Amino acid sequence: MSLVTTPFGQTKDGKPVQKTTLTNSHGHRVSVMNWGASLLEVEVPDRDGKLANVNMVFDSIDRYLDPHPGFGSSIGRFCNRIGLAKFDIDGETYQVTVNHGKHCLHGGEVNFSHKWWDADLISGKDANGNPEIGVRYSLVSPDGDEGFPGEVTVTAEYRWNDASELTIEFTATTTKPTHVNLTNHSYWNLAGIAPGDGGASSIHDHVALLHCNETLDVDEDLIPTGTTSSVEGTPFDFLHPETFGKRIDQLPATKGYDHCYVVAGEPGKLRPAARVVDPKSGRTFEIETTQPGMQLYTANHLGGNASSAGHKSHEAFCLETQHYPDACNHPNFKSTLLRPGDKLTETTVHRFGVDAG
Repeated sequence: MSLVTTPFGQTKDGKPVQKTTLTNSHGHRVSVMNWGASLLEVEVPDRDGKLANVNMVFDSIDRYLDPHPGFGSSIGRFCNRIGLAKFDIDGETYQVTVNHGKHCLHGGEVNFSHKWWDADLISGKDANGNPEIGVRYSLVSPDGDEGFPGEVTVTAEYRWNDASELTIEFTATTTKPTHVNLTNHSYWNLAGIAPGDGGASSIHDHVALLHCNETLDVDEDLIPTGTTSSVEGTPFDFLHPETFGKRIDQLPATKGYDHCYVVAGEPGKLRPAARVVDPKSGRTFEIETTQPGMQLYTANHLGGNASSAGHKSHEAFCLETQHYPDACNHPNFKSTLLRPGDKLTETTVHRFGVDAG
């Protein structure tokens, strides 16, 4: 296994951005960078052993410095939506940044995806005692950042092992009671994504199995109402393997999937959440997570221009493990409230393999 760090340009204020490539003994590679604590290329084999990148990336740091769809980024302080961009803590109302209609999306105008993180190289053993290598990124978000109370210290840790398992672990602590909801926002296409602008095929033929019996009910702005509904017999039903494309046209209001699923099992425990297969290449992708929810997004708003590296809608899927959107305003949802002395820890494992067909 090897770990190599190289320069990847610099931020607009001159801070160096470093790209670190993690390679296991099979030659399968994962790259990450400290701008936005972001996941870059994930190069894994198809059934013929041919390596290809399966995660949407830009070819230079410049495009990551400007607004972008969140390619591979760590999103916070609060990923997804906060209704009317406000919440109460201990009787006090906090107004955070309004940046999505009347609401707050992904933590505000300058969220964690557009911040410079410190980096430390790490190595150790995974849960099965096998060697793994990785990078731990850390960030201090000041009190009042985008309107959120408390100074919050966050880590985003990427670990890669010989089983081609990518573990992403988030931690957070705070100096004042605040709400925190963290996710990785990678865009996947298991058929492989060519370097440079464009080059991805539709993910309509990808076959998905989601270990999720319910989705969150939402209003016209995709703000949760506080209730859930069974997926059975609906366009959201992936309890048995089904292609993304079969029923995607039944969701015209959102132009595809952009919905939070309830991951079956006990939140806080690592458990299966999803399995996706590209039948043509044979690549498989499995997710296990401690998080309570998972947002399925089929890249409905990629515009096919420079801001999306030339990629268009439905050329990728996102499975963003997270707490429920707007959980800060729904006492019946698993809480996102973090208090001084407590520590948030959430882990998601991405396992890459091959279906021989």
